[in-house]
Amino acid sequence: MTDPLSHSVELRAGSLRLALRADLGGSIAGLWHDGTPVLRSTEPADLALPRASASYPLVPYSNRLGHRRFEWMGQSYTTVPNFGDSPHSVHGVAWLRAWDVVSTNATEAVLRYVHTPDAHWPFAFEVEQHFKLTPQALEVSFAFRNTDARAQPAGLGWHPYFPKRTRSRLEIDLTGRWVSDASELPTHRVADTGLHADVAALDVDNCFEGWTGAARIDDEQFSLQLTSDLPYLVVYTPQDKDYYCVEPVSHVSNAIQMADPAAHGLRTVEPGATFTGSMNLAVKAL
Repeated sequence: MTDPLSHSVELRAGSLRLALRADLGGSIAGLWHDGTPVLRSTEPADLALPRASASYPLVPYSNRLGHRRFEWMGQSYTTVPNFGDSPHSVHGVAWLRAWDVVSTNATEAVLRYVHTPDAHWPFAFEVEQHFKLTPQALEVSFAFRNTDARAQPAGLGWHPYFPKRTRSRLEIDLTGRWVSDASELPTHRVADTGLHADVAALDVDNCFEGWTGAARIDDEQFSLQLTSDLPYLVVYTPQDKDYYCVEPVSHVSNAIQMADPAAHGLRTVEPGATFTGSMNLAVKAL
């Protein structure tokens, strides 16, 4: 049996501790401040699945790829089931694969995933995640490089899970919300002024746009500021779970099937070109 700790990386800075599991999708097992979870957190030796982690990467697309098929530059492609009984492929492929630890020290780590075309994604790429922990914040960045001979569609994002506490609250300015159909695919955009409410009062599972790049996330333990250079935000606040999600992403869910994918954030990455993104979570204990 493989020792999970052989794939674990821990960073420390001030009162913050970050644990990574490279073998479980390059995921964050946990982020703690003086032992209190900032994200939904599991000790790295106890983490069994990426979906149970504190956060995992969304590469080379965020959210759903409708009915596991798409057209790209005159070719038809299909992908395989990867998310239970969902009729769609979900969150790309990198979260399902083991990553390599490229480098690590007390406060920084680099993980890399190299993808060979397969039934999950038909193009070759490699992607690195750079993690940096300071006493005040977690900083994460992506560098996605197209190693295929063909231009490929690409998107990036992260899927952080936050523990739902008694006074969990969101303060996020937005201008639009994508309404989804019964199969959870977005159908149309409506105007929206944002999310300014206690999490307990919210029941959303939507992609939002017009995000200014900052989200305030407060509860009785912490005041958090989530920022990113990615222009869209997926927010998921399930009523029956003890967590909620605030996910910076580069494109509208299922943008690849929309009439103008580029207008909805999907990138065309030429062979050898690189696409980057970043996320910062500032932590203030109360």
